Amino acid sequence: MFDTEALAELAEHIALRRASDVVETEIAHGELNVTATLSGLVGLIEFLRSDANCRFSTLIDITAVDYPNRPARFDLVVHLLSMYRNQRIRVKAQLREDEIAPSLTGVFPGANWYEREVFDMFGILFSGHPDLRRIITDYGFRGHPLRKDFPTTGYVEVRWNDVEKRVVYEPVKLVQEYRQFDFLSPWEGAKYVLPGDEKGAAK
Repeated sequence: MFDTEALAELAEHIALRRASDVVETEIAHGELNVTATLSGLVGLIEFLRSDANCRFSTLIDITAVDYPNRPARFDLVVHLLSMYRNQRIRVKAQLREDEIAPSLTGVFPGANWYEREVFDMFGILFSGHPDLRRIITDYGFRGHPLRKDFPTTGYVEVRWNDVEKRVVYEPVKLVQEYRQFDFLSPWEGAKYVLPGDEKGAAK
């Protein structure tokens, strides 16, 4: 059972001590969510790590969420764990597509690969990052796969060319259309007529 009272006290403490960095706090699903300003993100994360009442010493993850129709398109999301107090916290900061997020590598060196992944998948840039390169996609990959305006098929496909004896990149050619699934229960049976059903009815 989650101690909602302890989380509420923690939220009040953070909002009081970092008033200029915190936009709002919320408790949901047994975790504390803190929305921060982008400019105050590094200071807030450093406070959460070092403050005696917080001690969020473990960086769990850094990711992002894409909202294409929103002016501040992205939510940069940082998950932290305090093993000392057995609490988790989620820190979010909104940023526009043309904004650059501050790197957290100075506070948590392990943020290096997480930020590279966010850059690779969403195209979010980080100022002060020591080595911001793609980490999952190929070197010549175009676009960012987890943006909601990126086509699910991608732009190119890769295959081995036995004549040229090398890997070649070609425009995507789908050999069949995407299948449509109705997700009906197999126990209840389909209500529509399948090709060939008329043969059974003719007997």
